[in-house]
Amino acid sequence: MDLQRLMSLTRQALDKYHMIENGDHIAVGISGGKDSLTLLYALHGLQRFYPKEFTLSAITIDLGLGNMNLEPVQNLCEQFSIPYTIIPTDIGPILFRVREETNPCSLCAKMRKGALNEKAKELGCNKIAYAHHKEDLIETMLMSLIYEGRFHAFSPYTYLDRMDLTVIRPLIMVPEADVIGFQRKYDLPVCKNPCPMDGHTKREYVKNLTKQLERENPGVKARLFRAILEGNIAGWPKTED
Repeated sequence: MDLQRLMSLTRQALDKYHMIENGDHIAVGISGGKDSLTLLYALHGLQRFYPKEFTLSAITIDLGLGNMNLEPVQNLCEQFSIPYTIIPTDIGPILFRVREETNPCSLCAKMRKGALNEKAKELGCNKIAYAHHKEDLIETMLMSLIYEGRFHAFSPYTYLDRMDLTVIRPLIMVPEADVIGFQRKYDLPVCKNPCPMDGHTKREYVKNLTKQLERENPGVKARLFRAILEGNIAGWPKTED
């Protein structure tokens, strides 16, 4: 996938769910993975001609697990003239050494989001962009069905009233295969995830299950995606077709 297609798919989501307004200051959550770096490319590219003006800041929450070289990400942000902030935390040591959590993902996500929200507010941002792509949306829905017994998925646009922040997910129209292709084509400076749970989570299980379903039932991912978009899920914003 080239940058033009990435920006086209991203703009479809931005327009459909009214994600950006004039004057927005958007904090882009950067994990160092392919998804968040692809999101950074997309939003930076759209800044040049999108009809609504917005500014960007990039933020990484360092879990304190070590072995994460963020210098290439810093260099990319400098190339794009996007301010970049790294927030050091002890989230990793607390979860794995102090609490010795066996299922830390949910708590880790809450702690990371809390740290990201606080820094975004401190920087004067009114929105936070997460890099969830199309498969992330499908997998979240399946996880909800399997583990919670309900039809649910995260919204493309969510207002956090306690923080007075809005979360947007501009990549929800972008297939993961396209993100992988974009990563390879543009040689994104991906940082290896130092989390010891990486590849051993419920989400990883559902990701593999989704791939199996697609192999055995070609087109099933497209149908699941359509079911989500047309499912009248509580809390989803109105769309512009």
